[in-house]
Amino acid sequence: MSATAETTVADSVAKQRNQDAAELPAKAQQSPANYKGFVAGVFSGTAKLAVGHPFDTIKVRLQTSATSQFRGPLDCLLQTVRQEGVRALYKGATPPLVGWMVMDSVLMGSLTFYRRLLNDNVFNPKRSEVSGMIETGKLPPIGHAAAGVMAGCTVSFIAAPVEHVKARLQVQYQPEKKKRLYSGPIDCTTKLLRGYGISGLYRGLGATLLFRSFFFFWWGTYDIFTGILTNHTSLSTPAINFWAGGLSAQVFWITSYPSDVVKQRIMTDSLGPDRKFPRWVDAAKAILREGGWRGFWRGFLPCFLRAFPANAMALVAFEGVMRALA
Repeated sequence: MSATAETTVADSVAKQRNQDAAELPAKAQQSPANYKGFVAGVFSGTAKLAVGHPFDTIKVRLQTSATSQFRGPLDCLLQTVRQEGVRALYKGATPPLVGWMVMDSVLMGSLTFYRRLLNDNVFNPKRSEVSGMIETGKLPPIGHAAAGVMAGCTVSFIAAPVEHVKARLQVQYQPEKKKRLYSGPIDCTTKLLRGYGISGLYRGLGATLLFRSFFFFWWGTYDIFTGILTNHTSLSTPAINFWAGGLSAQVFWITSYPSDVVKQRIMTDSLGPDRKFPRWVDAAKAILREGGWRGFWRGFLPCFLRAFPANAMALVAFEGVMRALA
C-alpha cells in the first residue's frame, strides 16, 4: 500500500471516530461528577435561608400557637417585631444556616445522583453499538418526581433534628434570653440529648419523611415548568430557573402544607410524660378538633409568600453553580 493510500485510510478512520464521538449523547461524552450537586446545594441552602427564614418564623408561630394569640400573619409579624425586635424574625436561624447548607447539599446532591440512576437504569437504559457506552435520553417528569421522593427521604434523616431544634427555638416568646428554656441551638440540642437521647432529638422523623414525600410534586413540576418556559419563552436560563423554581415550590407547599402543620405540632410537643401527641394521627386529630379543616392551613399565607422567592433564589443559585462547575 502506498504512503498516499495509507494516509487516506488513516484520515477516514479518524474522521469516522470523530463522527461517532459527535453522535454520542452528552451523557456518554461528559459524565458530571456527583460532587457538583453537593457543592451547589450549599449555595442553594444559604440563599434559601437569607430570603425565607423570617417568613418561616411567622409560619411556625401561627402553626403552633393558640388561635387567640395572633389574628393573622400580619398581626404575628407586628407583635413579634414590637415585643422582641426585628432580630426575632431570625430566631432559630443558626440551625438552618448550618443545617440547610448541609440539607440542601445532601438534597441536591442525592437528587442529581438519583436522577442519573433512574435515567440510566430505569427510563433510558440503552447501550451504544458503536462505543459500548450507556446512552441515555431525557429523564421524563415522572422520573424527576421519583428522584425527588428518594432525595426527600434521604435528606429527612438530617432535616428531622435540624427542624426539631429550629421549631423549639422559634416558639420561645420571651424577649429576654435568660427567661428562655433554650439559650441557643447548641443548648437546645444538648438538653434534648441529655434528657431524651437520640430518639428525643429525632422526634418527628416519621412526620418529616411523610412531609418530604411530597417532593414528588415539587421536582416533577419543576421539570415540567422548565420545559414549558424553555420551549415557549425567550427567557434566559437563570430566569427560567427562577420562575420554574418558584412555581414548583408553590405547588409543593399547596400539596404538602397540612402534613407540615402536623409535623410542627409533633416537634413542639412536650417530650415528657405529659406529651400530647405520641402518634402522628393524634396530632392530626387535635388540629381537626381545634380548628376544623381550616386548622390544617393555619399559617399558610406566610409560607406561600415565602415559597416563591426563597426557593426561586435557591434554584437560581443551585443551577448557576452547577453550570459554573460544568
